[in-house]
Amino acid sequence: MPETGKWQVRWQSAERSARAATHAAVRWAQTAVAATRQTWQATPRQTQQTWRLTAVSAATGLAVAIVAVAASGPWDSGQRTAERAEAAEMDGASGEHHAPEARPAPSAPPVLPALGGRAPGPAGRGAAPGPTDAGLADALAPLLKDPALGPLRTASVLDVAAGREVFGEGQGKAATPASTVKLATAVAALSALGPDHRIDTTVVLTGKNRLVLVGGGDPTLTARAPRHGAEEQPANLRTLADATVRGLKKRHLTKISLGYDTAAYSGPVQHPIGANENIAPVTALMTDEARLDDSEHGTAPRDTDPAHTAAGTFADLLHDRGITVDGDPEGAKAPKKAARIAAVHSLPLSALVERMLTFSDNDIAEALARQTALASRQPASFAGAGKAVRTALQREHLPLAGAVFEDGSGLDRDDKVTAGLLSRLLLHASSPDHPALRPVVTGLPVAAFTGTLSNRYRGQSAGAGAVRAKTGTLTGVNTLAGTVVDADGRLLAFSFMTSGTTDPQGAQNALDKLASAVANCGCR
Repeated sequence: MPETGKWQVRWQSAERSARAATHAAVRWAQTAVAATRQTWQATPRQTQQTWRLTAVSAATGLAVAIVAVAASGPWDSGQRTAERAEAAEMDGASGEHHAPEARPAPSAPPVLPALGGRAPGPAGRGAAPGPTDAGLADALAPLLKDPALGPLRTASVLDVAAGREVFGEGQGKAATPASTVKLATAVAALSALGPDHRIDTTVVLTGKNRLVLVGGGDPTLTARAPRHGAEEQPANLRTLADATVRGLKKRHLTKISLGYDTAAYSGPVQHPIGANENIAPVTALMTDEARLDDSEHGTAPRDTDPAHTAAGTFADLLHDRGITVDGDPEGAKAPKKAARIAAVHSLPLSALVERMLTFSDNDIAEALARQTALASRQPASFAGAGKAVRTALQREHLPLAGAVFEDGSGLDRDDKVTAGLLSRLLLHASSPDHPALRPVVTGLPVAAFTGTLSNRYRGQSAGAGAVRAKTGTLTGVNTLAGTVVDADGRLLAFSFMTSGTTDPQGAQNALDKLASAVANCGCR
């Protein structure tokens, strides 16, 4: 057959070529051996012994390697089968997959890439492609029509790397933010005081045997025993008592009277919503946020006079350490130049901000707003704190049209901000130009894992672990603002706000779907 004849001719030609190549290789090898023999004979005897030892060592190493490979085998297609089996157990799938064409190995997108930087991705020089305005609109506009959302629904999504808004709907309309106003409180406090600022609680000597416990406004001051193994401990009243006793003994004092000073804060101590399990009276001296149970965050019954109770606890601690306290502690005003006996310091402001945001802690929020007021030389009251927060944000050139700050926690319904302001606060905190604001982002709860998002996003694979956001909830008000890495690895800041809701769970789910849609979006 013609085709067979052609094949035979080609085969014979190949055989001849192979024989010629083999003869050439043999002649080259013979020449090389002869040259090597001449070189060996001309080499000094000591050098010959060194070469022999080297050859023996190499041969021994090769033999050991062969034995090790054989012991760890068997092998299949370049992969040890034991490793392949282990990989299969880890991911629940076969470690071997023969696809029609090679594909890159899958990898999970980072939850939080380098803030303000360019996330890795396929779009040139390692930069992830940015979403388009139209692409995001296609993904989000239908979800904003969910009937579970109230009549007022606003949204803003920003591309962090580009620093521009890529989606907006009613983003300039002011609405009640609920607890998302804590983002404004956090940015204001960090910009006014810095992340390393600490709040002091001190004991001063105002007479021969008269002590005054001076509250500086640390809401995390605790009277509980220190936690074992905790990396950082909040300021502790027991530690302050120990230091106070040492100071008294140096002065040979064993009997004192005790007063307490709360003058750092001014104005009413009661929040406008009244007595409430969501917040303690706002005073410069309290322990454990005036909780009457052993909780650390969330709602709890509260002491109605936290400062007096804290001073009474301190008197008991002094008594336990051998100091006699004459009478019941009373309110007092410490002179500015009084001798300091002892002091304890709060965790740094960065840690307080993170805790406030993670657990939506209202007591810390009101304290940080007042600390901002003190730094701005405003009265440390609800009104003074509101002015100070606004001033601090103005200095950061943030969009404040329509913004009203009646408190630092968001419990006041008269607070007003826009979705555009919330997303800009997050963009500002994510920028490498503002490293002091980074705790605003790192303190955000992680969807399905931490804080106020720990029980949300279950079953939403795109949002769980990827969305980091501050929640806000009042009756009829639901808000969500945070950051998310989209499907292409691009970091986006978002805010979604709705008012007039009648189905709290439905509204919450609708907001979560919006954030998950951003996470799942490669919107181009």
